Amino acid sequence: MLGFIGNWKDFWTGLIYIACGTAALIISGDYELGTARNMGPAYFPRILGALLIIIGLIALLRSFFKSGTPLGEFAVRGLILVVGATVLFGIIARGAGLIIALPVLIIVSAYASHQFRLPSTLALAAGLTLFCILVFLKGLGVPLPVLGTWLAR
Repeated sequence: MLGFIGNWKDFWTGLIYIACGTAALIISGDYELGTARNMGPAYFPRILGALLIIIGLIALLRSFFKSGTPLGEFAVRGLILVVGATVLFGIIARGAGLIIALPVLIIVSAYASHQFRLPSTLALAAGLTLFCILVFLKGLGVPLPVLGTWLAR
């Protein structure tokens, strides 16, 4: 590989942050920005995108001056489980409701870890589901069902 890069983890982290920040800026490009007092739909994605790009540039530059450990093996199993859990959540959230979709997301994502333990994962899933329902659905009024149409019959 390229010999002038001292820390490959920082290098790839920087590129990923820059790519995500750029995607946020591109996607929010057609939305109205608004002001700090009256934020439009593009305000948060643009600020977050710009911050991600700045953090990515810092990590990328740091990779040239700081040495680090070599990259390990690519965790394909973990990647598939975490991305799959997120996609599965998106597919079942409206139909099954958050009371089913969130625990599925948490349990499948946690299974990606080599330190997976079912009892602690179930406790985490129960706590996070309760927290998310209280904060996002009840507190903030996010329009997702607690119990979806698939189970409400």
